[in-house]
Amino acid sequence: MGTALITGASAGLGLEFAWQLATARHDVVLVARDAERLERLAAQLRAAAGVHAEVLAADLTDRDDLERVADRLRATERPVGLLVNNAGLGLGQRFVGGDLAREEAALDLMVRSVLVLSHAAAGAMVERGRGAVLNVASVAALMASGTYSAHKAWVRTFTEGLAVELAGTGVTATVVSPGLTHTEFHERAGMHKAERYPEIAWLGADRVVAAALADVRRGVVLSTPSLRYRVASGLLRAMPRTAVRRLGEIRPD
Repeated sequence: MGTALITGASAGLGLEFAWQLATARHDVVLVARDAERLERLAAQLRAAAGVHAEVLAADLTDRDDLERVADRLRATERPVGLLVNNAGLGLGQRFVGGDLAREEAALDLMVRSVLVLSHAAAGAMVERGRGAVLNVASVAALMASGTYSAHKAWVRTFTEGLAVELAGTGVTATVVSPGLTHTEFHERAGMHKAERYPEIAWLGADRVVAAALADVRRGVVLSTPSLRYRVASGLLRAMPRTAVRRLGEIRPD
């Protein structure tokens, strides 16, 4: 894979992707808003893994910043062989009566940036005849949990369509759909996990990332880490949508 570019690399699954890829001897391009946090991570990766770690501080909801990241994906020097579209957020609000500006920012981050960066990466990779795009969705894509489900459903369907288009080019597209995972994501979204879900429902970030990267190497299109969430996903797909809607949304505190 050569060089991997990871969005949302400063925390959560993105941080785990950075560590696992670096320790597997891949150079990395780290993308997130917090430049100071990225610089610390880059220094740690260089020291621990001996790889080239590049920092690209960017707010992917800002069109100019997004274009800078897209330009890096198109670059021929240190070409990116793996794009990990991981950046995301949980709004922790209802749509009706919620802050519309926050909804638009979430849409830009989890839909538009995936579209723009996948376009840049896939175009460059197809020219070289090799590469991979890994988009992070969620089991929530199969549910009816507000706009977050809608964004992740788009990511899932988009990636499947991209995989069809890339067939035979030497470039692959994979979408990973984790379930509940121990990261900073839920705390930032205002969801107090310990009070809501049993420990058995939670996955470790290391396991999710390892499974996703293994599926990328195999060219798998739909990646769902852990047997329990593969079963849950199958049930959600088989259930009538009226029943899925009755499960209700995951509500913020």
